[in-house]
Amino acid sequence: MRIWSLHPRLLDAKGLVALWRETLLAQAVLQGRTRGYRSHPQLERFRDTGAPVGAVATYLRAVHDESLTRGYRFDRGRISRARFSGTLTVTRDQLAHEREHLLRKLAVRDPERAARLETNEHVLPHPLFRVIPGPIATWEKT
Repeated sequence: MRIWSLHPRLLDAKGLVALWRETLLAQAVLQGRTRGYRSHPQLERFRDTGAPVGAVATYLRAVHDESLTRGYRFDRGRISRARFSGTLTVTRDQLAHEREHLLRKLAVRDPERAARLETNEHVLPHPLFRVIPGPIATWEKT
């Protein structure tokens, strides 16, 4: 499961579809509707909000918005109606780590998109996240 801290617009088609599916799975886990992935470390940041279902639903809404921009038909009805009005934080080092991880994937799947991302030093986070100084997240596999 990879729930990117990067903005969904940076992902290629395969990455965006995978993000949608994996985040829907995360939502189901946080709602207690599945047995698998309950201990997945990436879910910590949603659980730490005090409103995990609302936070993941807010995350999904931004992914859905990007899907509409691309002309995809992701089903918005699958997103919980729960709300979250805050932000989550992501560290600069975590964002940089994810950027490098995405670049490796894009080099194979979408070299043109990889080249654009590689030349852009300022990488936007997902709209739910606010960037702060700090190291790679403890839940990240490095």
